[in-house]
Amino acid sequence: MAGDAETKKGKSKNPKNSKESTLKQKSPAEFFAENKNIAGFDNPGKSLYTTVRELVENALDSAESISELPEVEVTIEEIVKSKFNSMIGLIDRERVDTKLYDDYETEKARGKRLAKEARASEIQAKNLASGKKYKEPGVSKVLKARGEASYYKVTCKDNGKGMPHDDIPNMFGRVLSGTKYGLKQTRGKFGLGAKMALIWSKMSTGLPIEISSSMKNQNYVTFCRLDIDIHRNIPHIHLHEKKVSNDRWHGAEIQVVIEGNWTTYRSKILHYMRQMAVITPYAQFLFRFISETPEKNVTIKFTRRTDVMPPIPLETKHHPSSVDLLLIKRLITDTSKKTILQFLQNEFVNINKTLATRLIGEMGPDFSPSMAVKSVTSQQMVRIHQLFRQAKFDDPSGDCLSPAGEYNLRLGIIKELHPDMVATYSGSAQVFEGHPFIVEAGVSVGGRDVKQGINIFRFANRIPLLFEQGADVVTRTALKRINWSSYKINQAQDKIGVFVSIVSTKIPFKGTGKEYIGDDISEIATAVKSAIQQCCIQLKAKIVKRMQAREQQERKRSLSRYIPDATGAVYEVLKQMTEEHTTKRKRYKEEDTVMLDKVSEQIITKETLKEKLAQHVEQVDYEMALEYATQSGVSEEPRENIYLQHLNPNISNFIDLHSPTFVFRLIL
Repeated sequence: MAGDAETKKGKSKNPKNSKESTLKQKSPAEFFAENKNIAGFDNPGKSLYTTVRELVENALDSAESISELPEVEVTIEEIVKSKFNSMIGLIDRERVDTKLYDDYETEKARGKRLAKEARASEIQAKNLASGKKYKEPGVSKVLKARGEASYYKVTCKDNGKGMPHDDIPNMFGRVLSGTKYGLKQTRGKFGLGAKMALIWSKMSTGLPIEISSSMKNQNYVTFCRLDIDIHRNIPHIHLHEKKVSNDRWHGAEIQVVIEGNWTTYRSKILHYMRQMAVITPYAQFLFRFISETPEKNVTIKFTRRTDVMPPIPLETKHHPSSVDLLLIKRLITDTSKKTILQFLQNEFVNINKTLATRLIGEMGPDFSPSMAVKSVTSQQMVRIHQLFRQAKFDDPSGDCLSPAGEYNLRLGIIKELHPDMVATYSGSAQVFEGHPFIVEAGVSVGGRDVKQGINIFRFANRIPLLFEQGADVVTRTALKRINWSSYKINQAQDKIGVFVSIVSTKIPFKGTGKEYIGDDISEIATAVKSAIQQCCIQLKAKIVKRMQAREQQERKRSLSRYIPDATGAVYEVLKQMTEEHTTKRKRYKEEDTVMLDKVSEQIITKETLKEKLAQHVEQVDYEMALEYATQSGVSEEPRENIYLQHLNPNISNFIDLHSPTFVFRLIL
């Protein structure tokens, strides 16, 4: 009986255990919907910012992929609750049970609040009457309920490549599918793009995304309205059609309605647009915010300053020192090569036939150059991986990278900040963990809308990084590793702008949001410090010259100040000598008598002496400046190389000669 009882107990528990251990799966869309903070959708305000950022970066990539100068229009339109309800077919309803709501106020609490606001208004009126400054009181908490949402329609239009008609649903409605995957420099952080904006729209408003797109030489525009099936990770198409069009427009226009918070993230969005204009001066941006209250409307146009674009980033092969076991297995599975010799030669950079043969010989007797690559076992893959980690390979080149360029960086800084002085530097390609990277830097002094002290502007793969600045390698280097005073720069009082752009096939972001680059990679930290120092060396030469010029002007001003007194004293002495010479009380040498006769005849007057003394001060000042320029001016001014840009075979009617400070275009 005891045994039967135990059996019954065991049977009674089994169904519960089996239910608890049921295996469940999540689609990629479902994962990112539940962990939206990973992609930068932490809260409504951050979600609005990230949506704008993703759409703008997609627009730039699209235009640059066809070597078209980007023109991007971004519009954020505020949608009030009543308008949103009408969009989704919901009828507004008056509150019945007011005590049910979060913003309910008792009569006593309302009286206290009104009395407090009345006292604040009275104090403000008194202070204004007496001319005293008065701090504006904060917004009352009861003005907006905790659960009351703000909605915005975000529209982004570009002149890029456009999208093929049949690919649009999958490009927007299927997470982790896209055209940017592969080993190359890309702006995207996760490869989600507008897909995450669609997921957020689905979560916050339930409204679909609308896409209009047309490619070059197409006589129609594709219009698609869709949302996403979160659980199945497939697009749910509402409308997908072709519309006849003859206006020859190419590009894409994307429109999505989301919950957001413009008030708290207004400055971040505007800073993002401004910094994007700095790093891409060849693009034209038009930003508009349209509010229900007209005085809150914002329109900013960031005009194009140049038509010189960086080259398109190239897809490259993996460096042997950067691969892991999983990647080796995938490369072997996907390769079209037959033998392991061909596989090593064609699937990796910096492995030629000779080196591949040597590597195969080092792998052991189980390997041979003619060995079928598909027959490689798991144990042999481990051997390949171990050898790749231990063997010495040449560093990958930076030819696949597309930095902004010194010229564009300098132009962007000047265009947006209008500094008194600016210096830029572009380093050569370097390597970390088998990935090439290039660091470009700019340092400016003075400027418009720049605060006193060090203002840091960070860019990764030519996109601005605005969050988590304190832990970033650029911030730590600029604040702790640069001795600004040695470059004649006052860290506390001067308006210093530090701009650092890092491009790579793999940006080593830290944190789930990928908003900063860690300080633990010595190669990048060293390159950032060196680039900033090179800019500071250039600035020091300019600052020293400016200080010398200021000292020279001060010296000239001091001498000029004493000219009237010195002239009066000398002239009085000459008049006394002339009187003594005329009365023959004292004899003078012949050359002195000639001058005294001129004084007597009013040929030499007080004004004449003053004029001659001023001319002498000018002459001495000029000679000292010339001596300084001859001795130190040439040696202190850094020389800048001019190089010939590689010509696009499709464009042969002009040649661009580049320097960090200008581009000379030779029309053929």
